[in-house]
Amino acid sequence: MHTKPQFHGSDIEAAADWFHIPKEDIVCFSANVNPLGLSERVKQDIRENLDVLSSYPDRNYTALKEVIGSYCGADPSHVIVGNGSTEMISLLIQSRRPRRALVVGPTYSEYEREISLSGGTLEYYLLREDRDFRPDMEDFCALLRTGYDLVILCNPNNPTSSALTANEIRQILDTLKETGGFLMIDETYVEFAPDVAKISAVPLTASYENLMVLRGVSKFFAAPGLRFGYGITGNDRLLADLARLQNPWSLNSLAAFAGERMLQDNHYIEETWNLVQTERTRMCNYLNRFDCLKLYPAYANFILVRLKKPGLTSAHVFDKLMQQGLMIRDCSTFDGLKGEYIRFCIMHPAQNTRLLEALRQILE
Repeated sequence: MHTKPQFHGSDIEAAADWFHIPKEDIVCFSANVNPLGLSERVKQDIRENLDVLSSYPDRNYTALKEVIGSYCGADPSHVIVGNGSTEMISLLIQSRRPRRALVVGPTYSEYEREISLSGGTLEYYLLREDRDFRPDMEDFCALLRTGYDLVILCNPNNPTSSALTANEIRQILDTLKETGGFLMIDETYVEFAPDVAKISAVPLTASYENLMVLRGVSKFFAAPGLRFGYGITGNDRLLADLARLQNPWSLNSLAAFAGERMLQDNHYIEETWNLVQTERTRMCNYLNRFDCLKLYPAYANFILVRLKKPGLTSAHVFDKLMQQGLMIRDCSTFDGLKGEYIRFCIMHPAQNTRLLEALRQILE
């Protein structure tokens, strides 16, 4: 007898096979990708400009960096682009070679993998459920003073959807300056936040050299296959090190072209933000009616929920929903989430209503 595997957000084919459901019949609430899909305007621009594949990209990606700078409110000279935020994470860790690193968790597992490849030791600072998965800043900064070469923070965090404010991040940076520590912030989900300016650390890169902020287009712009990511740091020496380590033309011509168009598609950006804000509020208001659920403040395009109904497990809820073609995330594989937690992202309104109704039937 085969044991049921654990399914992550990108495992829709494996889940379809296991549950004997056509892939096309599954609504994926576990991948955290913008439900609008790729911008129609960007699709058209790509179709009309496929000849860019016949040329090498600009080695310095000058035009793209200008667009990123304008989009983020950053100095273009502080920008580095590459093959997804995964490459940015890898390059930064290769450059810093941390002997002792700290990851704020529960969170994305790729950070741990990269640290292990560099030969450094990794520790976790686990966010507590009774604090809505936000750190006790006094306690956290005291820990930082014990000496870490690198601290990694996902903000908003995956899977908790919690976030630190820019003022709290400034406090972390000031503490790390005392010990020579460096802070890497993954802002993959920041564009979904109710108030991006309140939590984004990009403006801090102008005044702190011990900071690098990473972003990409996989989630907000629904383009994980494009593999376009970028980093922002005011540390000129680090930028030079990263450029030395990075392969030339790491980002292909089509991705560079499409990236420029995406970040300037203001209609798509506004439509996405409005959809997520409206549906996140509606879904949270609905689910807060159930005493057997606990919701946490959500800053990303997904919601973390703890199941409090006796005997109801995250695995059971996952299976029940999959039988209806609704794929959420069973969070039992995340280190630091002890208990019964599920996570689901915001999709189209009709799909969200299907999920809410299915959850109601399970909970009642």
